[in-house]
Amino acid sequence: MSDIDAMRKLSPRRNSTSAESADELAAEQLAHFGIERDSAQGQALLRITQHLYESQAGLDELWEVTQKSMAEIDRADKIACFNAKKFLSFQLAKMLDTAQAPFRRSYQALGYANATLTAKGPYPIFDNVTAIFSATPVIARTATYVFACAEWIDDAFRGKELMLEIYSRLLNPTSVSLANFIVDLEAGLLAADYLAWNFNSGMAAIDCTLSHLMGHRDVLICSRGIYGGSYQLIYDWYARPSNMDIAVVGMDGFDADAFTACLADTEERYADRLADGRKIYVMLESPCNPLGYVLDVPAICKVAHERGLRVIVDATVATPFLFRPLQRDDVDERPDFVIHSYTKDLCGLGSVIAGCVIGRNEDMFLPKGAPGWEQTMFWNVYYVKGAFLKADAAFEVIQGMRTLELRMLAKCINTEILARFLDAHPQIRVRCSALPHDPNSPMREALLHLGMTPPLFTFDIEGADIYAFQRFFDALAPTFGHMISLGQSNTIVSCPALTTHSELDDDALAEAGISRTTIRCAVGDEDPRDLVAHLVGAARHTLEPAHPGFSAKFPTPTEIDALIHEIYLDTHQRYVKSRPYDRGRAQPSSDTPVANG
Repeated sequence: MSDIDAMRKLSPRRNSTSAESADELAAEQLAHFGIERDSAQGQALLRITQHLYESQAGLDELWEVTQKSMAEIDRADKIACFNAKKFLSFQLAKMLDTAQAPFRRSYQALGYANATLTAKGPYPIFDNVTAIFSATPVIARTATYVFACAEWIDDAFRGKELMLEIYSRLLNPTSVSLANFIVDLEAGLLAADYLAWNFNSGMAAIDCTLSHLMGHRDVLICSRGIYGGSYQLIYDWYARPSNMDIAVVGMDGFDADAFTACLADTEERYADRLADGRKIYVMLESPCNPLGYVLDVPAICKVAHERGLRVIVDATVATPFLFRPLQRDDVDERPDFVIHSYTKDLCGLGSVIAGCVIGRNEDMFLPKGAPGWEQTMFWNVYYVKGAFLKADAAFEVIQGMRTLELRMLAKCINTEILARFLDAHPQIRVRCSALPHDPNSPMREALLHLGMTPPLFTFDIEGADIYAFQRFFDALAPTFGHMISLGQSNTIVSCPALTTHSELDDDALAEAGISRTTIRCAVGDEDPRDLVAHLVGAARHTLEPAHPGFSAKFPTPTEIDALIHEIYLDTHQRYVKSRPYDRGRAQPSSDTPVANG
């Protein structure tokens, strides 16, 4: 971009000006607002605006240089560049702050009546400037925004000027901060290639993605064991003939071979739809709910992309701590869209409902009029649907995400402890990838950070009297919370067949690996000794009368202490060793073999 093109972006007549220099642009700006050039006000404004236009060209040059050079320079120079640009931002903010005094005085000089002043409230531009220096993102609790001028408004509504938000339901500064945060965590050094949109729930994020991609009578291959709400949305709404009449195919298995076989069957079964121009899409949930099983997302994506299919991955249970599929070196191994329910472990507080979708820039947003703009998620569904995340919720998620790594580390340790403790009992059947004999264990070991276990698994008490089982489940409170939404700081238990997956019939439950007495355990970060002690006590009180000798089959206190000690030390040692001192280069992503040590 030439200097004059860069400078014109700052003009109130950016789309219609014919000015060819900073001087001409500054003079034109004064005339646009009816300011006499030769007046005292005019002379001062002319001098300032000339410098601003020249500075805009300099800032564009700085952006170009940064884009080209940052990857090659060493860490010390990166730090120097950051601090120099940080101070430049402070200087620009200070200039804006200095401008507020004459701006405020001009406003005061309008002489509004008290009734008018009261109705208008404080003029926001005065008082918002100092918020630039806030150490945490500001909660922008507003429905609408102040516009600069007519041509800038026009650009804002065309999506060409993202600084100018239109409604908070589209772009809100607090929500944008959260979107940038999750993209940085998920995409790492590739963050510049990705964009996120935030929604008022994880289900809204899923619905938005499906409705963005899928058309009437399309086909969806969906992994088994998905969250009950997703199952209902897909099977009971999208598949309903009176709605989208989507054909849904459940995929069994975890790997690319299972997917390839499912795809071949799908193409044969729905050949008529495909002949009519309908398309196949793929939706995976990894790790899945409620089993916590891991799918070979990179390999499945590779096969799907070779066939021209688009892939959605719900990575809620993993969080970017355990799995970062967007950081794969091979672009074909990356999903097209990654979904998170912020409600769960990302926030970790159990106090907010929110979700997001992450995708490549060109899939998420293009300015109106650019080739393919109408096919981006922003214009196709996000702009029109209205399921947007409010500023207060975005702020709460940001605060929760600050402790993600520490919380997830504790949860992964606790999960392995609980799973191995329960599995040691001969009458308890545990389905958890932490167990070496579990069929999903190799996938967990290969794909998740340090081979750690997702904080979600199920167990069944085989042969238990139904009434004794119900008493046992009820007796798990208060150490185990009787709640539904996973991902909180406390450990939560539920019966999926009665709650999250209650809409599934017996056949569908069996396909998902769920029975009527399956307990889903969403693990928290408590002291694992309290969790284990309560399990033993609850079993002794409720199961023992119906099944004499049941409690004696648990590991002994000495064995439990040894188990906790072993898992805690092993995980922390591997965690520390995975972080070398040399931070001057990019570290391997968490889903590479190197990360598994």
